[in-house]
Amino acid sequence: MAYQETDVFGQTTVAVLYGGRSSEREISIASGQAVISALETVGFRVVGIDAGVMGYVSALEKAAPDVVFIALHGKGGEDGCVQGVCEELGCVYTGSGVLSSALAMDKVRTKIIYEAAGLPTPASVTLTDPNTWATSEIIEKVGKKSVIKPVNEGSSVGMSIVHDSDELPHAIEYAFSLDDTVLVEQFIEGVEVTVAVLGNEEILPLPVIEIVPTNEFYDFEAKYTPGGSQHICPAEIPEEQAKLCQEFAVRAHQALGCRGVSRTDLIIDRQGQPWLLETNTIPGMTATSLIPDAARVQGMSFEDLCTHLVLLAQEK
Repeated sequence: MAYQETDVFGQTTVAVLYGGRSSEREISIASGQAVISALETVGFRVVGIDAGVMGYVSALEKAAPDVVFIALHGKGGEDGCVQGVCEELGCVYTGSGVLSSALAMDKVRTKIIYEAAGLPTPASVTLTDPNTWATSEIIEKVGKKSVIKPVNEGSSVGMSIVHDSDELPHAIEYAFSLDDTVLVEQFIEGVEVTVAVLGNEEILPLPVIEIVPTNEFYDFEAKYTPGGSQHICPAEIPEEQAKLCQEFAVRAHQALGCRGVSRTDLIIDRQGQPWLLETNTIPGMTATSLIPDAARVQGMSFEDLCTHLVLLAQEK
């Protein structure tokens, strides 16, 4: 799946939306700049628009793009909001639609979809009030070691691992400082992997990536600091486990109604059982990001990957 510069690309205007106002703004800027460079290299007419600047909607409308490439991460970009803007403007855009984006951004609702689709996901407790929860009830449901997550943040922002009950109050308070709903999830010891899939009706799972963070878990620093984690692709796991992870990622993509691209994170426990953690509808596109790594193993350059996402957007 290799693409070369053509006259057709030169007749196509792509507006790359990047930046935004979320806690992941700097990462979104990096993703946007990388995508702009890749699409310009292939020959597209590219307009970069910072969605964190007042008047960006007017700028988008003025650009009259053939395709909007959404390179926004986190709230306002990955949760269906900017997808709604594109719908109102009648713009073709990359990635999932309004509903799928909103569902995948919400970790609680994502888990509900997983369970309805028969996909394994760790036990959890959802908290909606920082003052009304009981340590004993949480431990009974998820165990002493757990993972605390703000429900609507990405890139592991606000995430903590709790090793015993004494650490629970601070971790929950921290998560509530970033969101009004908090997920307390069972901690599963094992190998952390991720699987990206590409496609609309016909879906291609990319090779499984094994993630080995230098920190205790794959946190914000491990994701975006060079040397913060090691990406092993293809993952050094048995073939049957890799195939099962790919199958689960495709099923998650379909169950959530995703289009274009998604990336599902999983943990493989010591018995070889994969557990789904979350699905990202606008994964990072930076120098340290996972999807470009998997695409390279699949035989796709970064320019090929970006071009393919534009073509998938036009297909839908």
